[in-house]
Order: sequence, then C-alpha cells, then structure tokens
Amino acid sequence: MENPVLIFGAKGLGLVALDIFQRNNVVVYGLLDDDPNLHHTQIGEYTVLGNTDDDGFLKLIGKKCEAFVAIEARTERKDLVEMLNERRSVMPVNAIHDTAVISSFAEIGHGNLIGARVTFSPKAVLGHHSILHTGVSVEHDAIVGNYVNIGAGSVIGSGAVIEHDVFVGSGATIVSGVKIGKGASIGAGSVVVENVPAGSRVFGNPAKKV
Repeated sequence: MENPVLIFGAKGLGLVALDIFQRNNVVVYGLLDDDPNLHHTQIGEYTVLGNTDDDGFLKLIGKKCEAFVAIEARTERKDLVEMLNERRSVMPVNAIHDTAVISSFAEIGHGNLIGARVTFSPKAVLGHHSILHTGVSVEHDAIVGNYVNIGAGSVIGSGAVIEHDVFVGSGATIVSGVKIGKGASIGAGSVVVENVPAGSRVFGNPAKKV
C-alpha cells in the first residue's frame, strides 16, 4: 500500500489493525475514535486524533490517504463504511497480517481484517468488511459473506457458505458443505454439521438451536 492509512477505532480491534499495518510497513496517519477519553492520547507513536466523523480528518481520505474501519460491533462498522462511501466516495482497505496465508486463487473483497496465521485456500471467497481472527482456516471453495465475524481458531470447511452478518465464535467448526444463513450466530467451540437457518443461534457438538 503506497498511501498512509487512517484507522477508525482505537480500542481492541484498532490495536490489532495498527499492529498489522506496522508489520506491513504501512504509514499510519493516526486513529479516530468516538470515546472522548481517548482523544489526544498516544498509542506508541500514534495519536488518537478525534471523532470518527470529524470533517477535518475525513477530508484527508481519498487519493492520498486510505481508511480502515476497526470497529468490532457490526452496526457501528456498517455505519462508518456507509459514511465513508457517501462522504468520501472511498472503500476501506484490507488489513492482512503478514503471517496470513492466502491462496492466489482465492477471492478477497474490501475492508476485511485478516488476522495472524489465517489460511485462505484456493477458490475460497471472502466478501467485504469481515473480521477473521487469529488462526481461522477457510478451506477451498468456501464462501464467507459481508460483515461476518469469525472467532480465533475456527475452521470453515470446504464448500461451506457463511452468509452476510453471521457471527462464528472462537474454535467453532463449520463442516464441509454446510450453509449458515444470514444473521445467524454460532457459539464458541460448536461443531456445525447441518444447515443453520437465517437469524438462528446454535451451540454445542453437534450444534443445536438455542
């Protein structure tokens, strides 16, 4: 990435993104966060500059500065992405850890955070603005939608489909070919062996509806 990046979010996920960009030798302009207690504080050599909707900083984003949204809460993340689309006509960049292994035959969208030691196999597809935490494995031909959050150490089997807005807890296994419907939640450590309807919550081994 040639341009510097402005990170939206200065808490947990913001620090993960900051670490990723540092490791990739990307210049970080600073961070924005709506918590006033963080404003003008330092994270290492970087400053929390102000609110996420501060026009003075938003006007930097465009041809000479990129944006990355590091907010774990899905609704807030969506709102910020839409704001950047509308006010700056930009799409947030990806934050991909340097230890992640992504096949050249995989398809990756925009605005995703891909953590340390994530593996993404050939012909796997990842949409936009999703979060794949440390050690996630996405096998060949699997599809992961937009605004999906996959917890550390989870395995998405070959040909599985994870629709938009899904939450997958840490250490879960989605068996090959299983489909997880939009907005569903999978509990940590669950083993999902059959399709999960949209909006459902499942937990256990094998996973059952909660």
